[in-house]
Amino acid sequence: MNTMTPSTERYSGPAIGAHWIIALLILIAWPLGVYMHELALSPFKLKLYSYHKWIGITVLLLFVPRILWRLTHRPPAALPMPAWQHKIAEGTHHLLYLLMFLVPLSGWLMSSAKGFQVVYFGVLPLPDLVAKNAELGDLLEEVHEALNWGLFALVGLHVAGALKHQIIDRDGTLRRMLPFGK
Repeated sequence: MNTMTPSTERYSGPAIGAHWIIALLILIAWPLGVYMHELALSPFKLKLYSYHKWIGITVLLLFVPRILWRLTHRPPAALPMPAWQHKIAEGTHHLLYLLMFLVPLSGWLMSSAKGFQVVYFGVLPLPDLVAKNAELGDLLEEVHEALNWGLFALVGLHVAGALKHQIIDRDGTLRRMLPFGK
């Protein structure tokens, strides 16, 4: 067991809020995407696709202020850990940010290429990003799926790292990002 003093320095309120809102949206969108993909074509499946797209566009919209906040506000100092762990944590965070952008963007591109316009919350039609093209749509579907599996793996690594720091190292890492407490 680690005997180092847990850090009391926390992330800012906006950083914590964005983290948990986007995390919740991803944790809803991912299993929804896996579930709806296997359904037979029906009004129910189309409704689920709409919900999935709305969540994805919301993540994309929230990503912009989140990344701007991250670039303009310094996070708490990294806690003491071996250099290799720090590199993994830093790399995982960079890839998570990249995938928060690429996963919804690839879904929007796929919808456009397949000829299904994204209508945000059923009222705001978003422009198609590419012209309808069946081959491109199929390719983008594969890209979207691969990026999602990558996101799933990185989220798992991120959660495992947070739990390792909380349970084994007891260094306060998780506490710094929780929306409640001191």
